[in-house]
Amino acid sequence: MDALKAQDPAHIGTYALLARLGAGGMGMVYLGRSPGGRLVALKVIKDEIVDHPEALARFRREAETVRAVRSAYTANLIDASLAAPPYWLATEYVSGPTLSRAVADRGPLPPDTCRRLFAALAEGLASVHAYGVTHRDLKPQNVILAPQGPQLIDFGIARGVADTALTQTGVAPGTPGFTAPEVLIRNEVGDPADVFALGATIAYAATGRAPFGAGSAEGVSYRAVHEPIDVSGVEPELAALILACAAKDPAQRPTPAEVIVRCAVTSALVEDPYYQALTAGLAEAAPHDLSTAMAAGLVPPGHGTPTMPPGYVPTLAPQLPAHPLRPRSRRTPWLVTIAVAAVLGVVAAVSLRMLPGGKGGDGGGGQAQGVTKTPTAGQPQNPSGRTSPGPSSPGAAQPPPEYIEDNRVSRDYWALSKDPAEASHGIGACRTVGGEGNTPDEFQTGVSDSADDTLPRVTKKAKIVMRMKYADLKNAKPEPYYISVGVKPPHEIDSETGKPFTDVRMESKNIGYTSKPVDIYTKWKSGEFIELTYPDDFVKHAVGKTWNAIPVANDPGDWTVVFYHVKGSPTDYASIGCSGFRVK
Repeated sequence: MDALKAQDPAHIGTYALLARLGAGGMGMVYLGRSPGGRLVALKVIKDEIVDHPEALARFRREAETVRAVRSAYTANLIDASLAAPPYWLATEYVSGPTLSRAVADRGPLPPDTCRRLFAALAEGLASVHAYGVTHRDLKPQNVILAPQGPQLIDFGIARGVADTALTQTGVAPGTPGFTAPEVLIRNEVGDPADVFALGATIAYAATGRAPFGAGSAEGVSYRAVHEPIDVSGVEPELAALILACAAKDPAQRPTPAEVIVRCAVTSALVEDPYYQALTAGLAEAAPHDLSTAMAAGLVPPGHGTPTMPPGYVPTLAPQLPAHPLRPRSRRTPWLVTIAVAAVLGVVAAVSLRMLPGGKGGDGGGGQAQGVTKTPTAGQPQNPSGRTSPGPSSPGAAQPPPEYIEDNRVSRDYWALSKDPAEASHGIGACRTVGGEGNTPDEFQTGVSDSADDTLPRVTKKAKIVMRMKYADLKNAKPEPYYISVGVKPPHEIDSETGKPFTDVRMESKNIGYTSKPVDIYTKWKSGEFIELTYPDDFVKHAVGKTWNAIPVANDPGDWTVVFYHVKGSPTDYASIGCSGFRVK
């Protein structure tokens, strides 16, 4: 629970805002209080993506889903406004930590507690499925451990069995490590996919580890398709049930009802002593009114009590008007997600372009704004006009520099996996040294050949994508959050020839060729990817000169891609992630 910011409204509808509860892929979630004193969770869609048809349709579908599902394991819908901006929905406020936070703070749950949680969540899924709805993004972050029992949240990508209007070819819903193989491979979403996610969620609860390991999204998704889930050290009977739920073949997984039977619990989760201590110890006390919130420092000065419109009557999820989707432009970046890319052998993804309803790229083609090209790779040029403008007013956020300076030693290196199966799909791992140590949650990246996504290597050009999916941007304050991508060849490059030195081949120890810093926070608000192409969108800045990026064919081997958080100046940046690709 965080304090409201000055730019936050004092109220939404007739609900007084008391605090920030967090952020989702499409909007901000606030703690609100009704005129009658009821606490609610208010989810408000971001103004920046109101004109994005897919995002708006998804928000409307979430409201319809929450309205339709009335379960003890979900927060009920209380009110909504979906006819005109600002779009929002209000659900019951549920206090308690997420399962993700509980495990991070207290460690793995005891086997008996895991078994009771298993049964409770299975019962929750059975209840949701009975309404003809699949959740599609069950994971520890979307389970609240409430005193009355676990609650399933975030139905933003949930879908009824008959709802196929928003299905996009090549786009897999869910989160790497919790998304079922059939979803990754065929985008085949159904109740068994939720059971797979349930098994992965309990595996995390029982071990405190990512169910299919850490690392790049493509590597995690590859293991989810081809390797068993991690149940090392888990009590045997519990491990067997997790393995059954995480079976690669959806037909082999138990139903939620069968999971409940196999759990064989004799008492409810809410009676479990460990669970009771967990919810009591980690739950945040919610302010019950505006004065309490102000006393706790959650409401800034100047925020007042809302006035209720005359004749206002709360509505329970009004009938939603039809909003047919506009035809999607060929330049719309709703491309193959990282998870799907991994299974198909993709190592990355595409060029920076103008995004619907936003600003990114030059509005035509793939060259990033501010990148000056020269005809011949390796020839220096003066980086004229590349100074960072100052803030427009006192206290304004510092704009990003136009580039980052290659002025340091970088020992981040990516190498193709030695496992033949992983190597055949272009999967590798990074050896990373340094970094700022506060990478935002769920920072997703990927790399592939620009001409053929199925190749396990890059031939001429590399496509690079990145986004923050449902990210917790507490480390990104103040907004925005700028990222520059560095692409470094395996060896030090002779600036005169654009190729490795012929006499002595040295391992590259610089940051390589970099992209113009871009605000990933803005794109994150709508869950979109930022897309770049190497070498088109990359140059090198060092000692007052600028060089074009070299062709990948100039230096075959393992190339490294480093993601840098850029702060106030061309030299103020730190690595937050690493990936790479093989060139033959």
